[in-house]
Amino acid sequence: MTIRLRGHHLLCLLGYRGKGYSDGFCTNMTEIYETLRVRPETEIAIIEGPDDICRAFPADQHSHCRNDSVFRKDSDILSKVGMKIGDSASWSSILERVAGNVQPDDIRTLCSDCRWEPYGLCKEGVAHIHGRRELRPLPEQGEKGGQSA
Repeated sequence: MTIRLRGHHLLCLLGYRGKGYSDGFCTNMTEIYETLRVRPETEIAIIEGPDDICRAFPADQHSHCRNDSVFRKDSDILSKVGMKIGDSASWSSILERVAGNVQPDDIRTLCSDCRWEPYGLCKEGVAHIHGRRELRPLPEQGEKGGQSA
């Protein structure tokens, strides 16, 4: 199984805490997140534009998947982790790249125009990866959740 991801979703996944744009979006994001958490050797294909996470963006909301600002984030984040469109790697090796190349405070700059950045969840996620090279279990229903991009 290969999961197709765009650049900025490499960091969004680190901050995901089970909340997002809609129930359908969260179901899809949680499935991808749990796959990567339980099977970190899952192959990731880096693509340009909408990916396996974007496919569940709610049709009744204004989509940002093709905005210039999102493509800029994709490019900046891929550059920061030393990857490019067309690359493939295991999720665990991507976590190693993030830990080696991205500092928690980089989120403020890389994701300055993201609506979820002020919540601090992606910054916390990057900090977690520095300590442990694995995704955290998602909060149980009713616990403090967060957003995802």
